[in-house]
Amino acid sequence: MTSTPPSSSSSSHIALITGARGGIGRALLAQLRAAGHRVAAVGRDGSTLADLEADAHICADTTTPEGAAAAISACIAQLGGPPTLLAHCVGSTLIAPLHRSSPAQIREVLRVNLDSAIFMLQAWVEGLRSAGQPGAAVLASSVVARIGVANHEAIAAAKGGIEALARSAAATYAPLGLRINAVAPGMTETPLTAGMLRADAMREGAGKQYPLGGVQTAEQVAQTMAWLLSDGASRITGQVIAVDGGFTSVRPLVR
Repeated sequence: MTSTPPSSSSSSHIALITGARGGIGRALLAQLRAAGHRVAAVGRDGSTLADLEADAHICADTTTPEGAAAAISACIAQLGGPPTLLAHCVGSTLIAPLHRSSPAQIREVLRVNLDSAIFMLQAWVEGLRSAGQPGAAVLASSVVARIGVANHEAIAAAKGGIEALARSAAATYAPLGLRINAVAPGMTETPLTAGMLRADAMREGAGKQYPLGGVQTAEQVAQTMAWLLSDGASRITGQVIAVDGGFTSVRPLVR
């Protein structure tokens, strides 16, 4: 299923967004298409992608090397070339202390977050190496990888691995003209956090942790990701940009 693409321009690219049905993925999809790019939306369940205004809808499980490679192949088949822009927005969370996290839970968090990032980045790099094209990728980390937050051991380890992956891959593939960065969002209004933010008291308490106050929107995180994929960030690679209202670097003023 495809929808009518926006008019093309000399600066338009093919972009691929994994986890496109999530809050940040949806917001980024709209922003990249508004910028004139053709966008392939990727998700595990094709039926959940039907309402997305994307130029291609691709059903693939990017937590496996086969699924990641299939996503790139489908993008080439449907849009005529490999994606020069990649936004990997697949993720899950686990809020539990290590002694209350089962081996199965830990493995699942690592599979969904870290495995998917490794395999998707690997497939994307191979697609552009084969085509001899430059490109830009952005991965999704979290503030919990950058500062200790209680009861987040498993997800912090997974996201910390993603940050290390971005830096190492950026060094390896810079000579090929590939830029690889990551964002580390703080608490963000998405379907994933809806349960945590449902109660007014919880929302207020969460907002007070951030020096700039409040809970940020998915659109705000997507704006930073879109910039990292843009020509405006052409000298930025191997970086992790915290989109967190100052959470990891500034202490809030307690009143």
